[in-house]
Amino acid sequence: MGLEAELAAVAGTYGGEGEPVRHQTRSDAVVVRRGQVVVKAHSAREDVTDLRARLRACASAGLSGVMLAPLEPEVLTVAGRAVTVWPAGRPIGRDETDDAPWEEGARLLARLHATPLTLLPPLPPAGGPARAARAVRRMKGDGPAERLVRRAYGELPEAEPGPALLAHGDWHLGQLVWREGWLLIDIDDLGVGDPAWDLSRPAAWYAAGLLEPEVWGRFLGAYLAAGGPAVDGADPWRRLDVPARAVTAQMAAVALESARREGRELDEAEQSLVEACSRIVRA
Repeated sequence: MGLEAELAAVAGTYGGEGEPVRHQTRSDAVVVRRGQVVVKAHSAREDVTDLRARLRACASAGLSGVMLAPLEPEVLTVAGRAVTVWPAGRPIGRDETDDAPWEEGARLLARLHATPLTLLPPLPPAGGPARAARAVRRMKGDGPAERLVRRAYGELPEAEPGPALLAHGDWHLGQLVWREGWLLIDIDDLGVGDPAWDLSRPAAWYAAGLLEPEVWGRFLGAYLAAGGPAVDGADPWRRLDVPARAVTAQMAAVALESARREGRELDEAEQSLVEACSRIVRA
């Protein structure tokens, strides 16, 4: 029995019914949905001790109503892989992008960042900075665009130290699902760190011209109105500037590597990210 079939069988033991459907991922993780149950075999690179702490935090009362709680609070082992089990939620549909729940996402992030760490088990560092470094390091090409992205990342100034708070580590709209209300998903990078990194992807999109100023204003305004502690409303870019630049390089690196692997040219949005790296270098 292959891994996908074994995950479908696990879903069945938790009440999943019907034909299993495999969801595409950008890593070696394998995600299978069967009815109202989702089973995820995490990346083979995953530190199981860290994953176990993250899962228990997500299952705790401290994050109720903020993050989707697992069906099983312990990490399982299937075919040598660390596996977690979740209720299925409805992701944002492609036809909803013009009316995406930016404000709801911002308010959930504010609540996440404000969660006292004393309510949770000890957690590893949040994964945002490491994800950016990893994406740039993994670029295989050495053309002008790749060199530009490496330079944009390598010449970043040192970030101003931020508060050590609970942070998601990889937030974007794909990390929201509806299940009797919007909830955050994906615990792989959950941990203690600078919460400004959770705002850095929409900040980078805005700076690259990929997110309308009005949408960025709604998102940031909702975050601040909900008491989000990551930035100062009087000067949010003082804390956002370096993380947003780092994530711009990260997204450009992922775009270049995807285009290289698929043998295609960059699309318009991907090209905008590389151009944003050029502006970073000039600055």
